[in-house]
Amino acid sequence: MTATLDNVSLDVGGQHYIRGVSLNLVPGSVNVLLGPTLSGKTSLMRLLAGLDRPTTGRILVDNVDVTGMAVRLRNVAMVYQQFINYPGLTVYENIASPLRVQKLPKQEIDKRVREAAQLLRLEPYLQRTPLQLSGGQQQRTAIARALVKRAALVLLDEPLANLDFKLREELREELPRIFEASGAIFVYATTEPSEALLLGGNVACLWQGEVLQFGPTSQVYRRPDHLRAAAVFADPPLNTLSARILGGQVKFVETTATQPCRGLLAGLPDGDYTLAFRAHQIRLDHPDPNYYSFPSKVIITEITGSESFVHLAHSGAPWVAVLPGVSALVPDAKATVAIDPANILVFAQSGALVRAPERRQGGIDGAH
Repeated sequence: MTATLDNVSLDVGGQHYIRGVSLNLVPGSVNVLLGPTLSGKTSLMRLLAGLDRPTTGRILVDNVDVTGMAVRLRNVAMVYQQFINYPGLTVYENIASPLRVQKLPKQEIDKRVREAAQLLRLEPYLQRTPLQLSGGQQQRTAIARALVKRAALVLLDEPLANLDFKLREELREELPRIFEASGAIFVYATTEPSEALLLGGNVACLWQGEVLQFGPTSQVYRRPDHLRAAAVFADPPLNTLSARILGGQVKFVETTATQPCRGLLAGLPDGDYTLAFRAHQIRLDHPDPNYYSFPSKVIITEITGSESFVHLAHSGAPWVAVLPGVSALVPDAKATVAIDPANILVFAQSGALVRAPERRQGGIDGAH
C-alpha cells in the first residue's frame, strides 16, 4: 500500500493547521514527523487516519482517493502517547480486542496475539492486567494491539513521550527492529531530533503546518534545504552567526573581526550569509589557527554526567556548546569559541542552503 498526501491543507476556525503538504509514503517505510509542539504533526496523522477531512487537497491510498472515507473502512492503526489499554482485560485480551471485533477465528486470533507478543517481548505478561505492568510494558501492549491488526498504515503519535528516560531508551532501541519486522508504513511523530536519527528511514521537518523538507533522515540532517529545517533538526538549538563576504574576506557582523574565507566559505560570491553550526561542533579555547575563533562569556553550565551543556553569549548572541565529560566552567567565565570552517552550514539571506559539509566516513557528520 502507498499513502499519498496531495497538496493537503487544513483550516480550523480561521487558523491554518496544515499548509499545502504533499507526501508520498511507500510500503515498508519508516517516516518520522519531526517538529516542535503545534507544528502540525498530530493534525497530519489525523488526516492520514481519516479522523479529520482536509480543507483542500486529497488523500490517496494506492492511487485511490479516500479523502472522505470513514475511519472504520481504512486499514489504519494508531498509537497515542497515552497508555490507552482496557484496564479490566489481560494483556492477551487487550491485544486480541481488535481481532475479536473483526470476528476472526479463535485460532487465527491466538496465532496473531502470540506473534505480536513475541515481537514486543510481552510473552511473560499475557495474563497480567495493564495495571500490573510498567509504563514501557503498557506502551508495548498498545503497540502490539496496533500491529496485530496487520494494518498497512501504523501511526504513532509521540508514543514514548510519557515514559521515563530509561524506558524511552529501551523502547527506542527496539522500535527499529519492530518496524523492520512488520513491513507496514510507519508514521512516527516526535519533537526530538535524536529520536529521528535513531529511527532512521525518512524524516519530514515541520514548522507551523508546513513540511519544510522530506527525505532520508541522514540526508536531511547533513543537508537541510533551509535554515529553518536545520533549526528544527537541532537539539540543543542551532548556533547561528551573520557574515558578510567581500573579496575573499569574511566579516562576522556581530564583531569587528575580518578573516580570510576558509573551508566552506572559500569561493563564495560576495554577499551576506547566515552561518550555522551545531552545539557539539564547538571547541572551547582550541588553539588551531585554521579555526574561526570568537570571544564569549559563559552564562550557565548544565552537567549531565557524560557531557556538559555550556550556554554562552557572544556579542549578545546566545550559543550552546556540548562538551564531553564534566566542565568546570562557571558563570561569567571567559571562553573562546572555536569552529572548524569545514563544519559550518552556509545559508543565503533567504534562508536557502548554499553549502553544507560533505559526508564523512563512519556515519552522519557529527550526529549527536
